[in-house]
Amino acid sequence: MKLTDHARRHKEVRNLIGGEWQKREDLPTEPVYDPATAEVIAQTPLSKKEDVERAVRAAEEAFSGWSSTPVVERARILFRLKMLMEENFDELSSLVTLENGKDKKDASGEVRRAIEVVEFACGMPTLLMGETVRDVARGIDNLSFRYPLGVVAAITPFNFPCMVPMWTIPIAIGAGNTYILKPSERTPLCSQRIGELLFEAGLPEGVFNIVNGAKEVVDAILTHPGIKAISFVGSQPVAEYVYREGCAHGKRVQALAGAKNSMIVLPDAVLEKAVPNIISSAYGNAGERCLAGSVLVAVGKEEEQDRLIGAVKEAASKMKVGPGYEEGSELTPLIRDSHREKVRSYVDLAEQEGAEVVLDGRVPPREEGFFFGPTILDRVTAKMRVAREEIFGPVLSVVRVPDLDEAIEFTNGSAFGNACSIFTESGAAVRRWRERIEAGMLGVNIGVAAPMAFMPFNGIKKSFYGDLHATGKDGVRFFTENKVEIVRWLS
Repeated sequence: MKLTDHARRHKEVRNLIGGEWQKREDLPTEPVYDPATAEVIAQTPLSKKEDVERAVRAAEEAFSGWSSTPVVERARILFRLKMLMEENFDELSSLVTLENGKDKKDASGEVRRAIEVVEFACGMPTLLMGETVRDVARGIDNLSFRYPLGVVAAITPFNFPCMVPMWTIPIAIGAGNTYILKPSERTPLCSQRIGELLFEAGLPEGVFNIVNGAKEVVDAILTHPGIKAISFVGSQPVAEYVYREGCAHGKRVQALAGAKNSMIVLPDAVLEKAVPNIISSAYGNAGERCLAGSVLVAVGKEEEQDRLIGAVKEAASKMKVGPGYEEGSELTPLIRDSHREKVRSYVDLAEQEGAEVVLDGRVPPREEGFFFGPTILDRVTAKMRVAREEIFGPVLSVVRVPDLDEAIEFTNGSAFGNACSIFTESGAAVRRWRERIEAGMLGVNIGVAAPMAFMPFNGIKKSFYGDLHATGKDGVRFFTENKVEIVRWLS
C-alpha cells in the first residue's frame, strides 16, 4: 500500500518559529517525492535570510528562560518526548519510508536510534556535572560548571530524516540551548512531526525552531552572529564549506562529511555469516549512508577471492527490489532521478577505466520510482575513481589484494576515514588491523560499524571537520562551555 495518508497532514511543509507554524505564500518551493513512485507528496518552502533572522530572534528570546530552567525539569520534557516517540513509532517510521524510500526494517531501526539519543540525553543532570577539587591551596577550592552556549543550529541530510536531527536536538536543548533546525529540503516531513512532538512534550515556545530551505538558509545560518554553534551532516565538499565559513564567522562547528568505507575479508572469514553483513552494509538504505561498506577488499589467493565474490554476487542477485512499504523489499529506491543518473555515471566510468561489471543494476529494475539495481564492480584498482570517491548508491567495488598489509595500505590511501570493517576469526589479525587502520569507527565481523548513542560518531580525516563529534559525551561538550571557579572564603 502507499503511505501518503501518513503524510497528508504534513504535506504543507511550514517553518516553525517562536512556537508558530508559519507559511509564506511568496516563497518558491521544491517538490518532495515518494522515491518509490516519483509522486510529489509535498512542497518544501525555500525560505529566505529574513526567516533565519526571525528564528534567531525567537530563539534568543527563549534562551534566558530555558537556560535557567532546572536541568531536571528539562530532562522530564525529554522523558516525555521519548514516551511520545514510542507511542508514535509506527507513524515516524512510515514517514521515513515515505519521504526517503528505505524499507520498514531500516526505517524502524532509524527511529529506534533516534529514540536512543533521547534516552541518553535524559541523563543530562549527570552529563552536566562539573568537577571540584578542595584545598588546591590552603583554604582554596577549585570548581568547574557547564553552561549552554545560546542559540545553536543544525543542518541535516536527506538520508536519515529522523535519526540525524535527533543526534543533536535532545542533547542541545537538554543542555539548555535553544535550537534552529534546517532539515534537508528533500525530506522535511519527519522534522515537522518531531516539532509537534516536542511541543506536545511541553517544550516552551521558541526553544525549538525549523527553517526550511536550501543554500540561502545555510549561508544565513553560517553568517548570523546570534548563532553560536552549528552541527552539519552531509557531503564532504559541503562539510568543508560549512566548517570553513562557520569558523570564519566565529562559530563552533562540527561537520560530518562523506566516506569511502572498506570491508576487509580475510580467507578465514565465515562466509555464511560474513556475506549477509556485507550485503546489508553495501545495499541497505540503497547505499545512501556514510557507513555503507562500498569497497570489498578480498584478501588471499585468487580462488579464495573468487569464492567470496561469487557468494556475494549470488546473494545480491537474489535481493528483492521494491518500495520500502512493500513486504520483503530489500533494495529500495534512490532519493531522486538526478542522483540515480549520477550513480549510473560512476558505473559507466568504472567500466571505461577497466573494472569488470559482474552484476549490473543500470537497467531500472522497476518502471516507476528511482530504483537502481544491485551492482558489483570487480577488479577495481586504487587508481580508479570508484575506489576513491563516494558514490552513495547500491554499488560495491571489489579490490583484490594478497594479504592484510596490502588491504590496510589500500584502505589508508583513502582521503576519508569514517569506518572500516574486518571479517576474520583471527584475534591477532584484528589487533594488527585496529592498530594501523586510519578510520574512526571499526567493525569486527559487523558490516555497519554504527556506535551507540552514548559513544561519539567518530569519523576522522576528510570524513569529519572539527574537534568534538556528534552524540555521546562529545555531543554534550560541543553544546556547552566550561566556567572554572577558584574560591577562597575569608570569613
